[in-house]
Amino acid sequence: MVCKIQFYKKPVLNDPVLIEGLPGIGFVANVTALHLIKQLNAKLFAEIKSSAFQDLAMTTGGGKTYFPTNQFYYYKGKENERDLIILHGNTQALTTVGQYELCGKILDICEEFGCKYVITVGGLKKDEAVETPELYCTASNKDTLQEALDLNIKIMKGHIFGVAGLLVGLCKLRNIKGLSLLAETPGLYADAMATREVLKVLNVLLNLNVNVDNLDEATHETSEVLKSFGVVSPSSVEKKNREADYRWFI
Repeated sequence: MVCKIQFYKKPVLNDPVLIEGLPGIGFVANVTALHLIKQLNAKLFAEIKSSAFQDLAMTTGGGKTYFPTNQFYYYKGKENERDLIILHGNTQALTTVGQYELCGKILDICEEFGCKYVITVGGLKKDEAVETPELYCTASNKDTLQEALDLNIKIMKGHIFGVAGLLVGLCKLRNIKGLSLLAETPGLYADAMATREVLKVLNVLLNLNVNVDNLDEATHETSEVLKSFGVVSPSSVEKKNREADYRWFI
């Protein structure tokens, strides 16, 4: 299996926090990461390619192609804000071995840039509609968990598949704080309401001041990219029939 990091630059960061934003239920992580990148004008500095990613290329209207990838952006915090590493991508790995290799590379980057805190984001599927999505969490240690509980976030009980869960579990092995934030969502579209609740918490935890009112651009762009991968289907019936193909979503 090949899982390779390509660096474009190596920024100097002060105790950064990594925020994971890969595709999952309700695409909450995707929209969260993309909105942060746009709002903070974060800069691309590295990306990961893996032979466990989908075996296809997408074409644009102009004839260009783009491929499955995970990209890393950085943001230098102002005043009391935290420095950030934002992981945004259009796929996760499609095999168990590939997921472990991918998470290992992500944590390698954390260690290289002095990152000791990882926050993963995801969706928690709810069959019924909710007016205000609630947040659930789990963490790699009690202190990190308590920080989330103090914000009235509930404890997640059950399984967290994919990078959102695996990355937090592996954080403990490297003495890195890990927190997973999951927002309630129907799960069949890029969910702006669920994303908004996650962003509110990130603003508090990381001393950010990100606007959470207008998520239209990030939501639309996320939907268009994922449609090109065949992940978002216009037919909810077809989507439900294909859910087993994406069991790593969260």
